Amino acid sequence: MPDQTPEPSVELTTNGVGPWKGEPPQEEVYDPELLASGDSRNVIDRYRYWRMAAIVADLDTRRHPFHVAIENWQHDMNIGSIVRSANAFAADTVHIVGRKRWNKRGAMVTDRYQHVMYHPDVEAFATWAADAHLPVIAIDNVPGSVAIETFVFPAACVLLFGQEGPGLSQEALAAATDVVEITQYGSTRSINASAAAAVAMHSWILQHD
Repeated sequence: MPDQTPEPSVELTTNGVGPWKGEPPQEEVYDPELLASGDSRNVIDRYRYWRMAAIVADLDTRRHPFHVAIENWQHDMNIGSIVRSANAFAADTVHIVGRKRWNKRGAMVTDRYQHVMYHPDVEAFATWAADAHLPVIAIDNVPGSVAIETFVFPAACVLLFGQEGPGLSQEALAAATDVVEITQYGSTRSINASAAAAVAMHSWILQHD
């Protein structure tokens, strides 16, 4: 009797899929090389064997209207993880404020599918946000901040995150329309920056998606 156990979803494995079986599809979105050799990328089923440019183009049709910005003045290792979360939640664009160089290892190649903009300093970033009519929502646990569970996120906005440890600079906080904190219940004063970013993005999703 043949084995009736279904094959595990490729989204639940790290091995990807092998070469396409049978007659290969001819649609423009497919990459002939991936069809022939297999697709080991960390992408959802929908995008298996797709060309990278085709994936980006498809994402562009359904990205959410919130942006993510990160102050980068200490070469923070968390930036890559924040970019990865931004891709997972289909953020419009990730903005790197300060140093242009950042450690991409934590992004797990998701930066290739995510629009990334660079701003030399907070002033330039704030000018861009004002010109784009996007309120800046800073995420930091500082005096006067609003608890995230009570805050109503604008549909179109920029979520601004700071560095691990020191958080956002005073200049960045001054540029924000609102400052929101993630309520905590344990003994630690702060949570990991990339974890905070994921919580904030998901809070936006719960209100608007």
